[in-house]
Amino acid sequence: MDRGIGQWVTKRAFLNGPRTAFVCGDISVTYADLERRTTQVASSLLGLGVRKGDRVAVLLVNSVEFMEVLLACAKIGAITVPINVRLAGPEVGYILADAGADVFVFHEPLAAAAVAALAEPGVRVRHTVRAGGAAADGELAYTALLAGGAPEPLDTDVDGRDPAFIMYTSGTTGRPKGAVLTHDNLLWNAINVLGTDQGLRGSDVTVAVAPMFHIGGLGVHTLPLLYVGGTSVILPSFDPVGTLKAMAESRATVQFMVPAMWSALTQVPDFDSYDLSALQFAMGGGSPVPLTVIDFMQQRGVPFAEGFGMTETAPLVSVLDAASITTRAGSIGRVAVHVEARIVDADDRDVPVETVGELLVRGPNVFVGYWMNPSATAEAFRAGWFHTGDLGRMDSEGYITLVDRKKDMIISGGENVYPIEVEQVLFRHPGVLDAAVVGGPDQKWGERVVAVVVADPAAGQEPGADELITWCRERLAHFKCPREVHLVQELPRNATGKLLKTELRKQFTGVEGGVILR
Repeated sequence: MDRGIGQWVTKRAFLNGPRTAFVCGDISVTYADLERRTTQVASSLLGLGVRKGDRVAVLLVNSVEFMEVLLACAKIGAITVPINVRLAGPEVGYILADAGADVFVFHEPLAAAAVAALAEPGVRVRHTVRAGGAAADGELAYTALLAGGAPEPLDTDVDGRDPAFIMYTSGTTGRPKGAVLTHDNLLWNAINVLGTDQGLRGSDVTVAVAPMFHIGGLGVHTLPLLYVGGTSVILPSFDPVGTLKAMAESRATVQFMVPAMWSALTQVPDFDSYDLSALQFAMGGGSPVPLTVIDFMQQRGVPFAEGFGMTETAPLVSVLDAASITTRAGSIGRVAVHVEARIVDADDRDVPVETVGELLVRGPNVFVGYWMNPSATAEAFRAGWFHTGDLGRMDSEGYITLVDRKKDMIISGGENVYPIEVEQVLFRHPGVLDAAVVGGPDQKWGERVVAVVVADPAAGQEPGADELITWCRERLAHFKCPREVHLVQELPRNATGKLLKTELRKQFTGVEGGVILR
């Protein structure tokens, strides 16, 4: 009987007990260690009254504790609620209340936000656990939770269809929604990862530096490596030099990071002094990878692929493999083995090849709905298909090209402008390090195209607005080109590296001060 993802650890401890599962700083955890430790935490949670279906929220940086709590919950059928560590107290409190969390585990450095969250309306946490520091009055220490549980195997009833996580979407356009992912969703995602051209092996090593509270940090390599018995070297936070050092010292063979992280790595002056010869596969995802980053890695002999996925799909939907990433630049590739995709019009009818419509997907990796939000679930699912909200087109060979989020599309003078297309052209300019395109109100055309650009300091000279607009006009139809350019030090992003375009719109559309106007 399938007992969910917690059983992966039990099986791996039996098959590969001495093999290293996690490395974090000076801590090295074998699969045998992980089986014992997660069983002890699970036993302690049962002792606190946690039962199947109860929610255990975690405000934890990337760590062994994060993975132990997650897997312990999986063993007893409790549901883990990972929370973005960059959220403020009221935002954390909203998730605790919305999820109905019974237990709350947080890291010592995040105590201020955790304590503030507990005071928010609707929060009904019964037990609070502090990791990495001494417990305050009314709290439990994580070390006590670990030490207090029995290591004997648990007889629990966990089914693949049971919820494993409630992962809250980033909430860039409003209150976040909790996507409910089952054990089977996570299993099939792992199978989809194994079914890619590169796949994964028990000998593979990765540096887990993408935030684990995000599905990309968990679902691309960390959980699939547990499934096959590989090793994750866990970094609590991202630092370009520290990440390069970890990749070199651990002899990382596979690596996933969001584009902003990859871009930061390419800016390290002595990048080539780090030995990445063991790296056989690199992947970006979460947002489009700048072509300059792909070129940089390929020039150093590192096969680079681009993945597309969502919280709601656990996450893998499609992969643009390394062999096609140059010839098919701009595409998100073809869907994974156990994923189906369609492109439809506003009436959910299939559109012809190379016609823009909304991307719909279905498969055993697709989530079961939004937590306690039937209206949002009904809106997302129609006739068994999940509506991604992404606009794209599919060619005759099944390659999908996204043109943008439905909500981000700009309509200027009756013409559709897809920001991703304009952004990729800006990325190609030698003086541009980062770029984003949004729509602003325009009395004549309805909307105008607004570009926000970060100059590349290595280029020596900051590009001017006229130069960038001319660059775009030489490569795009004029109606797609920016009429307005803003130069900034950095673009606002959330903890997963996604652009906060709502912040850009607030700051730059309709505001004349400090704007470079065409």
